[in-house]
Amino acid sequence: MPKNVEKMSTNYSPNFNVQKRIKKNIKYIIYHYTGMKNDKLAIRRLTSFNSKVSCHYYIDRKGNLIQMVPDLYIAWHAGKSKWKNEKLLNRTSIGIEISNPGHENGYEDYKKKQLKCLINISKLLIKKYSIKKQNILGHSDIAPLRKKDPGEKFPWKFLANKKIGTWHKIDSNKCIKLRGKYFNIERKIFFEKLKKIGYFVNTSKKSELKNIINSFQRRFRPELVNGKIDRECFEIAKSLISSK
Repeated sequence: MPKNVEKMSTNYSPNFNVQKRIKKNIKYIIYHYTGMKNDKLAIRRLTSFNSKVSCHYYIDRKGNLIQMVPDLYIAWHAGKSKWKNEKLLNRTSIGIEISNPGHENGYEDYKKKQLKCLINISKLLIKKYSIKKQNILGHSDIAPLRKKDPGEKFPWKFLANKKIGTWHKIDSNKCIKLRGKYFNIERKIFFEKLKKIGYFVNTSKKSELKNIINSFQRRFRPELVNGKIDRECFEIAKSLISSK
């Protein structure tokens, strides 16, 4: 049990791999929202054998932390996923579910108590497993064709200021000036930059490429998620590569 995390309880899920993994294989933290109307429904699903999904940690609406799968066991939270050269990230990640109804049930802002809890558990995990800031990701980063969570309301910039995850270095005033400007956009170069960041771009279908752009925007430009590459998106991608 992690130390210094207030009110952590356990509600173990049967959905995990029986064989333990070794500590050094844990390289990622993946954030999710539950996409369920309330805690009761979300917890029931995450602990139901028939659902075949789980997570390591669950943060409820009041900011309480529940452990569902111990760290050294593989929880079933990421599904079909890819980041850089890593496939099936269940094997190398810790999954944290945050209670939120999600896009299909009246998507809401995350609660302050939830974020406080998330910061505490994330910092403990980062220290314990030496997780790099580039390896703290959202479900939509690693599965952009399937997932939207944790969504555009998730405060990635706020977390980056707490040394959790990455953020770009483009000034907010410059961002506003570049937003919606579509001149001199080389789509091929933009997607090459996304690949360098870590996104899996292996499609020529317009609808799938739009989903990938949306995932990038939800993460790094949440003010406008429209699936279109403008100068702001281009400069943000360039900044993220140069700051590695």
